[in-house]
Parts: sequence; C-alpha cells; structure tokens
Amino acid sequence: MEINKSIFKAYDIRGIYPTELNEESARLIAQTFLKFLSEKLKKPIKELHLLVGRDNRQSSEPLLKAVIEVFLEYGVKVDDAGLISANDHYFGVGRHKYDGGFVATASHNPPEYGGFKMSHLNLDNPDVLEFIAGKKLLAKMEEIDLPLTDEKRSGTLQPKDFSNDHLNHILSFVDLNKIKTLKVVVDSGNGMNALMIPKLFAKLPGELIHIFDELDGTFPNRPPNPLTENAWQKCGQKILETRADLGIMFDVDGDRMFLVDEKGQFIRGDMALLMMARPMLEKFPGSGIVYNLICSHAVKDLVKQWGGKPIRSEVGYMNLARHMFEEGGVMSGEVSGHFAFKDNYYADNAFVALVLALQAISKDGRKLSEIMQDYRLYARGDEINLKVEGISAKLDMIREKYRENILDEMDGITVEFDDWWFNVRASNTEPLLRVTVEARTEAELKEKQAEIVSLINN
Repeated sequence: MEINKSIFKAYDIRGIYPTELNEESARLIAQTFLKFLSEKLKKPIKELHLLVGRDNRQSSEPLLKAVIEVFLEYGVKVDDAGLISANDHYFGVGRHKYDGGFVATASHNPPEYGGFKMSHLNLDNPDVLEFIAGKKLLAKMEEIDLPLTDEKRSGTLQPKDFSNDHLNHILSFVDLNKIKTLKVVVDSGNGMNALMIPKLFAKLPGELIHIFDELDGTFPNRPPNPLTENAWQKCGQKILETRADLGIMFDVDGDRMFLVDEKGQFIRGDMALLMMARPMLEKFPGSGIVYNLICSHAVKDLVKQWGGKPIRSEVGYMNLARHMFEEGGVMSGEVSGHFAFKDNYYADNAFVALVLALQAISKDGRKLSEIMQDYRLYARGDEINLKVEGISAKLDMIREKYRENILDEMDGITVEFDDWWFNVRASNTEPLLRVTVEARTEAELKEKQAEIVSLINN
C-alpha cells in the first residue's frame, strides 16, 4: 500500500478520514511505531507495555481498533484507557511508566479528520516524556520493511482507569485553601476535557457553568480550535449572561487552555502564561520560564522582574519541552495556549493551567481584565498569515532590508529595533508566511504591520 505522506506532520499524524488516513494506513503506522519504540528503548517488541486511548471523533474508534489489533498481533501488553484527553495521555504514560503512549486524535482539526499522537519515556530519565513527531515516524517507515518480520505472538489487552490519580496530580500544583469562590464558565467544545471538568470542580470552591459538555465528535457548537475567529464568542456571551468571574476554553483534544475575562474578551496565551508564571516563580524562585519567540516581550521583561529566568524557544510545544528540560525550566507557555510543566513530565496539562490560573486570580483579588492590564506592556498584534509563492525569496528580501537589525534566525527571522520588533516565519504545513509584530504603541504597531505586509506582498 502507498501511504499518503502528507498526513505526517511536524508534531503528530493527521489526515481526512478515510481518504487520507484509514484503517489500512493505521496498521502500517502501528507497525512502524513498534519498530521505532523497540529500537529507541532497546527492548524487543514483544516486551513493550503500551497505553492507548482515543478522543471522541467518529474516526478515532475504528482507527484505534486497527492499531490495537497490530499491537496484540506482535505480543504487546496493551492497556486501553478508552476515551481520554491529551492531558490524560501524557500523565498516564509518565505516572505509570509505560514504554509508550498511542492515542487516536486529530488534535483541534475539523471533525472529518483522524489522527494519532505518540509518546515515550526518555530512556535515561523516566520523568521526562518525549513526543514522537509524525515526520520522524515517516522517516522510520521509509527505512524499514513492512509488514514487520518480527516474531508474532498473542499480546494482552486490559482496560485502564487512572482518572483519580490524575485528578490528585492536578490538585497537587495548588493550595486549595488559596482558591476563592469564583463563578466560572467552562467551554469544553464538546471535546474530551468535558469528562474531567465536573470531577475537578467538585473539589474546587465556587460555581461551575459548563457549556458544550456533551461528547460530540461533530463539534456542533463552535470550531474545535478556540483560536478560530469568533470561536470564543459563545463563551463570552455566557459569561455576560451569568455575570461569571471568568471563562475557560479548551481545544477538543484538551491540551490547550484559554482564558476569557469577565467582560467576555478573549485573552492571548502569552498573557495567561504570565499570570501562571508568577506563582510558579514564588514556589520555585529563580527558575526558568520558557516562552516562544512570538510571545510579547512583556513575558521576558516581567519574568526577569519577578526573579525568574526567561528562556526563549522556537514555536511548537515539542521545542518548548526540550528547552524546559535542557535549560532548567519549571514551566512553559505559548500564544497558542499550550502550557507544560516540569512536574508533569515536561508535558502539557491544561487542567494544571486552569487551577494555577484560578489560584492566581484568587490571590490578586481584582477582576481578570484588570489583572491583564498589568501585563500588557506593549502593543502586540495578532499573527498575520500571508499566502505567498517563493517563500525562500521573500525571506531573503526580509534579510536584505533588515540585515542590520536581525536578532537571530532561531525560527524564521526575528528583527529587533529599540521600540518595535517583528518575526517572520514559514508555516510547516502550508505555503504561508506568519508575521508577528510588537511595538510601543498601537499607532506604531499598525504602521509597522503595514510596512512588513506591504514588503512581503510586493
């Protein structure tokens, strides 16, 4: 079978089901995963112990069924956690020391997609979770013969429920006595975090107003990705209707968290990171906070002011996790709403982010919109996506025009001036250039955005 190589992404595997990704391709992916893990961990396939699970997409159950059949065919010991979020996946593999995790999910893609996220523990440090990139698995697939010729024997399959362990782990990040009675709207987007939220709020003071809490793989109430334009509006409306203190939104596989203030206004991930970073630095003085290079400069400025060590990273949660491990970070965060923690196996956990945010709001005592004003030191624009031909030539043009002010090319090109900066980087998956600009004032921001966009388009 000729597999569709476009489904192997920078971080995971995603494709439209069943045209781009189906049960037959899932079987090839499962065999490649076994070979990859066996070689990485220096362990025979038949001795592997794996955790599997799935989200509530219509494609996920048949795709995971095909994967489990392969695992059992090669003698693997399989624990099936059933319906789980990405947070549960990472925690389960880390806490219970599985050789690897394999979850059927297409992250925040539209309903017609299927996909897989994969992980394993670091061979030298079992408290570090490593993610298996889709492109890395494709490279392995291209160097091995399929089907596998490894010994076949009957594996074992058993159900696994670690939700109570996970709940206790989440709550260990905060002092419950420091969280005040708050009225919170939670928008689960008909996705996986709807299962844990009632259990979590049963342990928290205050009132939960849970919307879009029924598991529905067609995601009928809003886009699966909260960063889609206007996706937050229904959550904002519910906040205003109920006079809630704030809102929380998740993407449908659950690993990203977003805040909406009491006025119904959406809050970017870098601002939410700052609110969580402060209590983390009080708990772990002098620690590193990892942020990606398109976050506001307010992140590095305030982390320094609070006695922490700002650690700059490329965009992408795998990159932030690596910097966190290599450079002594205690947590990391992105504009996109990914928040990961050293004490969560260096992996994302949107539930931990939620409780840290509630504790920070409680300690401050002001309304969330007022707290955010303290963090908005600069005027930062939303990322601009430009569809262009000849991306390399466009980047060369940027290099030539701004060569005296290029900070680095860690991820795209970052250019720094005294009172403004910008980053231009190529998309991993589309013919797009992504542009981020920040300035001292709104007027200067608009002027500089227009300057960069005009240069690229012309």
